[in-house]
Parts: sequence; C-alpha cells; structure tokens
Amino acid sequence: MKIAMAQVLSTANPQQNLQIIRETASRAAQEGARIVVFPEAMHIAMGNDLLEAAEPLDGPWANGVRQIAEELGVLILAGMFTPGVGNRVRNTLLITGAGVDTAYDKLHLFDAFGFLESDSVTPGEQPVQFELDGLTFGVATCYDLRFPRLFTHHAQQGAVATLVSASWGAGPGKAEQWSTLARARALDTTTFILAVDQADPQSAGIAVSGAAPRGVGRSVAVDPLGRVLAEAAEAIELLLVEVDPALIDQARTALPVLENARQI
Repeated sequence: MKIAMAQVLSTANPQQNLQIIRETASRAAQEGARIVVFPEAMHIAMGNDLLEAAEPLDGPWANGVRQIAEELGVLILAGMFTPGVGNRVRNTLLITGAGVDTAYDKLHLFDAFGFLESDSVTPGEQPVQFELDGLTFGVATCYDLRFPRLFTHHAQQGAVATLVSASWGAGPGKAEQWSTLARARALDTTTFILAVDQADPQSAGIAVSGAAPRGVGRSVAVDPLGRVLAEAAEAIELLLVEVDPALIDQARTALPVLENARQI
C-alpha cells in the first residue's frame, strides 16, 4: 500500500490549513497514495489559542477534511483540537475517508522540556487502530513516540504500521531523538513506523518564540528491521512510501522480539 507523508506547515488560520490539506492530498492522490498522513496541529498551529479554535468531531473543520477525503478517494489523518474537560481541549487525530471515520485522542501529554501540555489538554483514554483494505494500522501523536508500550500494543493487535502525527519540539538533540525513537519503535515491534512532523518554521523564514512545539521536519519512514525507507529534510516535503506486509513476516522470522518477550 502506498502511503503519503505530508510534511507541511500549518498556520493560525483553520481555513487556510484546510486548503493546505486539499492541495497536498490532491497531489498525493495523483501519485497513487491510499493514505495521506498530515502532522499534529493541522487544525491550527501550536502556539495559538487552541481553546478558541476547538471544534467537535462533527464540526465544520472536521467535516471539511471529510469532504476532501471523499472527493479524492483517500484516507486522511490530520491533527485537530476538540473540546476537553473544563477549559482544556483534546489533542485529537482525525482519521477519515475510504470508508473509515474514527479519531484518536493523544494519550501521552508533552509535559517535558519546559512545556506543560497538560495545562491546556485533556489526555486521551485508549489506543486506536483502524483497518483499510484488509490491513490494520495503529496511530500515535508526537510525544507518544517515547512510549514503547503503545506501539507494542498496536503490533499485538495486528497493526502492520503505526502512523505518527507530530509537531515535535525543537531544541538541542531533539531532531536526532525523533529519528532515533522512530527507528527504535520499529525494532521494538517489527512493524513499519511512519512518523510525520510539521516542517521547521525556520525553513520558511518564520521566526519561532516561546516553548510551544512547532516542528523540526525530518519526517521519517522506517521498515520492520529499523531501516530508513525515506526521510525528509527540514522544509515542506511530500514523501511517498510503499508498505509491504510481507516484510513484517520476514523481519519476525529473523527477529521474533514479540514472541520472545517475557513478562517481568
């Protein structure tokens, strides 16, 4: 299955971001992609008023994504913000198109490196998988990438890949950590990891201030033995990757880590 990884830059304008989704997904569909993965915070870029922007899953922004997916005949994953508990939002990954319509609320909140996501975000409660064309996929959002058990859970539920949507925080060594963690999660699970980040705003000449994670680029696709299939630089880029389930069987014959794991 061909999957597109859309490393783009979302803005403070949700309608403009819908147009970015439309244009990028259209290009991906023309290239034969069945799934198009966009970053976290596609609804509105980090560092803006998320509470004011938050909409329910049946609101106009999510319905706009649904319409684009239906018109293009693809499945789209895009990060948005839905109402949470009290004066908080949920960091939600909308998954829609090709007969699929579900969503995942980010489980692990980014309370690290001087940023407290839990101040403004209600955590999710359970992992989410979806099925397309007979294949099962797990999903994750940004900071989730640091927590192996989520990815192992997806693999144990039959996922051939986990699709990661992110707006990764910049800082010393952070881009290297992103790439290393993606490869580690592939090796933990002998599945594909497709990790899609916001492009680095500085690559487009946009100054960044404050602690909000805005993205570093470096989107990366990793195969079940930890080999990098495709990797972006820091700027806006569209990657297309072929996910072949047969590689999982080959990897697990050579490296049966899921089978060998013991409860300790």
